[in-house]
This record gives sequence, structure tokens and C-alpha cells, in this order.
Amino acid sequence: MTTDKSIHEQINEAVEEERELRRRLGNGEITEEQEHRRIAQLEGELDQLWDLLRQRQGERDAGRDPNLAKERPVSEVEGYLQ
Repeated sequence: MTTDKSIHEQINEAVEEERELRRRLGNGEITEEQEHRRIAQLEGELDQLWDLLRQRQGERDAGRDPNLAKERPVSEVEGYLQ
């Protein structure tokens, strides 16, 4: 079951991976292209996770079960204004 805590853990893991990618790029372990490609993927994943958290809070605020919230495709959530 997805919980807010598990979503936050996934967010933290993605942020850590982003830091690790930047470190590896700085050490010459990966190319700039590899770093950019993976960071773009991570950004999409993070957009989805933050969207899911907002949806869960919206369900809670409306007195409904937060588990009604569903992950939406990256193409849908990337264009949202923060």
C-alpha cells in the first residue's frame, strides 16, 4: 500500500540519486549525456510523486480515502505550474 511516508522515501531516494549522478559526472565516471538523460527521468518521477502527494492531501481534505489518489503519467504532471 502506498503511504505518504513511502512516497517521501521515494522522493528522498531520487534526490540522493541525483546527487550521486552529479558526483559521478564530476569524477568523470559518467558522461554529461548519461547524467542529463537520467536526471530528466528523475525529474519526471519526482513530478509524479509530488503530484501523488498533492492528490492524497486533496482526498484527505475532501474527507475521502487518500488511497483513491492515482499516479498520473509524466506527460500529464510535467506541465503543471507549481
